[in-house]
Amino acid sequence: MPPRSTRLADKFDDDDYPAYTMGRAAEMLGATPAFLRTLGEHRLITPLRSEGGHRRYSRYQLRIAGRARELVDSGTPVEAACRIIILEDQLEEAQRINEELRRQGESSA
Repeated sequence: MPPRSTRLADKFDDDDYPAYTMGRAAEMLGATPAFLRTLGEHRLITPLRSEGGHRRYSRYQLRIAGRARELVDSGTPVEAACRIIILEDQLEEAQRINEELRRQGESSA
C-alpha cells in the first residue's frame, strides 16, 4: 500500500476531486460565494457536499466557473453565460464523437 501522503496527493491531482471549499473556490475565482451558488441554481456546476453538508468544488468545476466569470465580467447575464457554456460543452462533445466516427469509418474502409 502506498504511503498516505502519496494517496492524498493523487486525490488533489484528480481534476474531479472536490478539494476546494466554497470560500476558497470563490477566492480563487475572484468571485463571491453567491456567484457560485447562482451557477449551481442554473445547473452549470453541481458541487459535491461534505459530510457536514458544505459545498466542495473540483478543479474542473472551477474552470467552468472561471469561464462563466469571464462571460459575466464582459457583460453577459449569468443565465445566458450558463447556457453558452452548456452549448459550448455540447458542441465539443459532438465534435469529439464526429471525429471518432470519422476515424472508425477510415479504418474500416
